Amino acid sequence: MSKMREHWCRRLLVILFALVVVVTQVTWGKENFRAIEKQILDDIMGSGRYDSRIRPHGINHTADGPAEVKVNIYIRSISKIDDVVMEYSVQMTFRESWWDERLMFNDMGGQMAYLTLTDPDKIWKPDLFFANEKEGHFHKIIMPNVLLRIYPNGKVLYSIRISLVLSCPMNLKYYPLDKQTCSIIMASYGYTTEDLMFEWKEGDPVQITKNLHLPRFTLEKYLTDYCTSKTNTGEYSCLKVDLVFKREFSYYLIQIYIPCCMLVIVSWVSFWLDQNAIPARVSLGVTTLLTMATQTSGINASLPPVSYTKAIDVWTGVCLTFVFGALLEFALVNYASRSQLRQAPKKQRKWDIEHSGLDPDHLEDGATTFAMKPLVHHHDNIHNDKFRQCEVHMQPPKSINPFKAWLNKFPTRSKRIDVMSRILFPLMFALFNLVYWTTYLLRHEEM
Repeated sequence: MSKMREHWCRRLLVILFALVVVVTQVTWGKENFRAIEKQILDDIMGSGRYDSRIRPHGINHTADGPAEVKVNIYIRSISKIDDVVMEYSVQMTFRESWWDERLMFNDMGGQMAYLTLTDPDKIWKPDLFFANEKEGHFHKIIMPNVLLRIYPNGKVLYSIRISLVLSCPMNLKYYPLDKQTCSIIMASYGYTTEDLMFEWKEGDPVQITKNLHLPRFTLEKYLTDYCTSKTNTGEYSCLKVDLVFKREFSYYLIQIYIPCCMLVIVSWVSFWLDQNAIPARVSLGVTTLLTMATQTSGINASLPPVSYTKAIDVWTGVCLTFVFGALLEFALVNYASRSQLRQAPKKQRKWDIEHSGLDPDHLEDGATTFAMKPLVHHHDNIHNDKFRQCEVHMQPPKSINPFKAWLNKFPTRSKRIDVMSRILFPLMFALFNLVYWTTYLLRHEEM
């Protein structure tokens, strides 16, 4: 038993010694790794060794060629798209990568994958700026959101999170059935194309978060392009991202189009009211007209005062015209009704004279007695009467117009105007809708 105890004690001591050796080596290795990292940074960026004012060599490490900078962006969010001031806000992670031969170092057999710098101002960086920026700021909570890595082959990765308010000129000709293209334009400010060239990174130069939600727009697609510009001071490299936003139509359908249709239809109720119900018809016409005018002014208040006609202007203008036309129709009906009342005694008197068999020449103004017809007809008169009756029977029957025959069923002119309005107003409004939606929904997009 004593020998077995001694054997197990020896084995335990050997295991404990091995653990102490391993822990000591690991601790020494970590301390040595940090020391090596510090030594590399001192070697490549020590005093008098690196000058951040001088750009790196160009393509293929030639001193006379332009430095090549690869760019890619990751769009984190788009908070708003403002139609009035024509701008939009975007938050993104902006990344640049380039080669600087002065930052090359030994990776210690693959142990040193990269170095991380906490002070980006110590090395040279491209002078990129956003050409269509209105406002912008860096994020510094809790620490500045900046990443700078240096790889053994001299490659530099610079990443920063920024928020921008960018200008977005819009064409509102088809509003609210439109698509808008908002751009992100990035260019060099001081270095010309002879010294600096920006290029998009191969493979996914633009990345967009999957949970991007906009209240009134949908991001339909995006396009990357080059926009190198030439000015009086030289030619400058430029990159551009075009974000194509499609406006969500359901909001405007519920808030604008359906209420306008309802107002127009309500104005037609006046055609079905009695022509003598003057207060009801006037109140209905004026109320719908004022409501439609208020709706139109509210729509225009949320849009910039552009010089051209928008699709929403056509819609509201025609709807306002229909409501105003319904009010004018009542004025016409009222005028026709009063005119008919004034002419009724004269027509009745004329009808009585024509059907009484009396000679109008024998009537005196204000007289109540009439000349009597002769009791005995002369032979010539009897012959003439029979001839006229035969002539009437020999005339061919006139063709009857069904529309006119149907219209004659209504006794007064004012009633006929109401009946015609009940048909013409809905028919014309339906025709307008057909032309409107066909024109704006089946149009070819201009990109």
